[in-house]
Amino acid sequence: MDKSMSNIITGTTSLTGLLGSPVSHSISPLMHNESFNILNLDYVYLCFDVGCDKLETAINGLKAMNVKGFNLTMPNKNLMYELADELSPAAKIIGAVNTVLNDNGKLIGYNTDGMGYMHAVREAGCDIIGKNMTLLGAGGAATAVCAQAALDGVSSINVFSIKDQFFDRARNLVDRINKETDCKASLYDLNDKSELKKSIANSHILTNATSVGMAPNTDNCIIEDSSYFHEDLIVSDVIYNPRETKLLKMAKKSGCITFNGLYMLLFQGAEAFKIWTGKEMPIDLIKEKYFS
Repeated sequence: MDKSMSNIITGTTSLTGLLGSPVSHSISPLMHNESFNILNLDYVYLCFDVGCDKLETAINGLKAMNVKGFNLTMPNKNLMYELADELSPAAKIIGAVNTVLNDNGKLIGYNTDGMGYMHAVREAGCDIIGKNMTLLGAGGAATAVCAQAALDGVSSINVFSIKDQFFDRARNLVDRINKETDCKASLYDLNDKSELKKSIANSHILTNATSVGMAPNTDNCIIEDSSYFHEDLIVSDVIYNPRETKLLKMAKKSGCITFNGLYMLLFQGAEAFKIWTGKEMPIDLIKEKYFS
């Protein structure tokens, strides 16, 4: 059946979707269903508002229905790590799963967030393999970026985190990276400004993976002033609302290459799409329609 004009659901349509709470804001259905449409694939992508309390029940139901796969968003990524039958190398290090492939009843868990970030780095025309990274934050986004950068061959990563509930998790992440990859990872207190400035001076890329600077608090910035930057530094932010945070504005004025988290969102979805369908998402068309 020709599905090129619209997403027609048939008796053979494969189900994919997103489990999280809330999910009504998600752009994932738009990008995935449009991609299925463009490639004439008999798939559909739906959102389901499911939290941790009902996640295992929902997963068992999806497995029984032989769905092709699904995404996880907050608050379900860490629990899905426990429920998966098999894990990708990145998911093992991160301790969280955002994409699942149902392989004939075996649920294989992946984490494509970091893959999306590394693809965004390449899209920005940057090469950070074999180089040093300073990473701000120790939450979910930071953990994914850190693990994938280490797996892909970044030489060293200095993680800076405030001493909150994520600090011990960050310490465990750094230990796993040093044990399981060739990357040298270190953890520092974000309030140690002297150590932070020294790390950035010796880094090829600075990545903000915290929520500091996100709308509506757009006047906030995790870096105090432009003296932290140098002209050979790449500065990225996982935030995409606003498109240009105060951090990126400061860095751009200092002559740094900058990019935001919008393409990380796009490319993590593209990785999930490929895991489920075996095909490349039509990135250029999706980018033009939803990310321009």
